Amino acid sequence: MRSWLLTLSILSSASLLTFSAKSASPSASLPLSLPAPSSDPAVRVFPAHGVVEELKPADQIVVIKHGAISNYMDAMTMPFKVKDPGELAGLQRGSLVNFELHVGASESWVAKIVRTGTVSLPPLLTNAVATVSPNAKYELLHYKFTNELGQAVSLSDFPGQALAITFFYTRCPLPDFCPRQSKNFEEASHQLAALTNAPANWHFISVSFDPEFDSPEVLKAYARFYQYDPAHWSFLTGPKDKIHELAAAAGVVVQNSDGAINHNMRTLIIDANGHLQTVFPFGGNLSAEIVAQIIKAAAVTNTALAQNQNR
Repeated sequence: MRSWLLTLSILSSASLLTFSAKSASPSASLPLSLPAPSSDPAVRVFPAHGVVEELKPADQIVVIKHGAISNYMDAMTMPFKVKDPGELAGLQRGSLVNFELHVGASESWVAKIVRTGTVSLPPLLTNAVATVSPNAKYELLHYKFTNELGQAVSLSDFPGQALAITFFYTRCPLPDFCPRQSKNFEEASHQLAALTNAPANWHFISVSFDPEFDSPEVLKAYARFYQYDPAHWSFLTGPKDKIHELAAAAGVVVQNSDGAINHNMRTLIIDANGHLQTVFPFGGNLSAEIVAQIIKAAAVTNTALAQNQNR
């Protein structure tokens, strides 16, 4: 099987997401970031304050370094969506703001942003994707990570299977970021299982870039929350340097600074012959797209076998 890691082109990174990981400690219980199971679609509203780090008006996003939000999350630096572009008027890097964080079942956004002052900040640094040598990529393909069951697993353990690979961490607090990535895999796996004549040669892989917290026990609890089938979905952890090498090879930026985790979002589809088929360099609801791509990717082996049998 040819290594997709050897042929994967590193694309420029999307905007980074920044989350704090300072105060929580490892536990085998369900991570605090998991949304509470509920059919109540009510939106929770939390008052907050912070300083604007970056503005992205075209995407209706403001990156805010905020203080601890009572009863919800620790102090973090995060990109927040705004529903009204006018909320960003008059803001700039360094603006001190009060705002409301709105959190629903499947999305979050900020509103009622009020500028209260300004502080001087250093120039915004541009983040770059680290490069990984071809030899390192080959070694990563066979490196034994650890799954949610405590078993040694490498990416080369799935020959002939279509793979969907994404990166996340269990303490990600907002429903439209890492939890949405996991929800995509949950929904896609259930859709594939329900299809008539669906392929069986597929596997999802969720790689945590928070190995200090995301032990196999934590990953197993998280996986159960998303109703995973271990025959078709693995959650991997491992040494931080190997996780970061794998992320970089996949075009994912992961940076740790002052207890915070900075990352972009990316989901890869690898066909059953080990070739990179599709890259989704963004988040959001991708369940249907993942199903369609996995069916296509799984058919590669079936087509190859049929052609060989007809010769």
